[in-house]
Amino acid sequence: MIQEVVSVGLPVDERWKIIKNRFEPEEGAHSGMKRICVITGTHGDELEGQYVCYELARRINAHPELLHGIVDIYPALNPLGIDSITRSVPMFDLDMNRIFPGTNTGATTEYVAAQIMQDMASADMTIDIHASNIFLRETPQVRVNELSADVLLPYAKLLNTDFVWVHSSATVLEATLAYSLNVTGVPCLVAEMGVGMRITKDYGIQLVDGIFRIMCEMGIWSGEAPAVREPIVSRDRHVSFINAEASGIFIPAIEHWTHVNEGDHIGDIVYPATGEILHNVKAEVSGRVFTLREYPVVYSGSLIARILDDEYEEDIENE
Repeated sequence: MIQEVVSVGLPVDERWKIIKNRFEPEEGAHSGMKRICVITGTHGDELEGQYVCYELARRINAHPELLHGIVDIYPALNPLGIDSITRSVPMFDLDMNRIFPGTNTGATTEYVAAQIMQDMASADMTIDIHASNIFLRETPQVRVNELSADVLLPYAKLLNTDFVWVHSSATVLEATLAYSLNVTGVPCLVAEMGVGMRITKDYGIQLVDGIFRIMCEMGIWSGEAPAVREPIVSRDRHVSFINAEASGIFIPAIEHWTHVNEGDHIGDIVYPATGEILHNVKAEVSGRVFTLREYPVVYSGSLIARILDDEYEEDIENE
């Protein structure tokens, strides 16, 4: 059933309204029943999660008798941004994922954030789905704060992503939804995949299978548990960044999520007017390319790729 999470008045007789679709077992909900929240649309230019919400709801609707817990789907925390193809919240010009946990006595955006936090407060698991921006394509991954890794890693490994990236606490922004939920005791996984303003159907199906696997483990879903891939688990020290050394047009020479060796050709930054190659981009380490430039226009310093260093295998064996 569609429920209103929060609604606030806006100029010109409009409203900022956030909804969720709640799925409950046919026999009804009861105290102690497990609850999972699937959240997306925090950034208006990230649309990969829209297909995930659709496919998740479609599968539940097809077999409601298999549901034994509560599933809340939040398709758009920033519906104004999605409607206007804007990453931030229009009019307020604020990143929705930089205002949590909010406050009920604050400005409009802070009040909305506080109401969202309150609505998710009783959840047993939350999954916050993001896409990349229009510039980069990301392999399906889970990003976890090392401070929450002990609790989250067992679930992250079930989400059917290609790898789990454990961030050091120094790189985690404390005003995000995921951080705010985790510090209040509500487990939250951050999934990121694809590219901005696009839907990659295969990635969506992959993630939905992982969500159902987690639901099976939690006792929320009694259908057959989907088989999930074993993800690579990496720490920050195993991720290498490749940045542009010139401004121009980037032409990739490899496919996304391929393995490269140190010195391999990643692509070229070219100057179209003269046919000149300004920068021959090469891999600085051996590993797997999990982030690759999607938007071809680059400037000096622009991120071209991230590589998951092969050395992670040696560290795992020594742990």
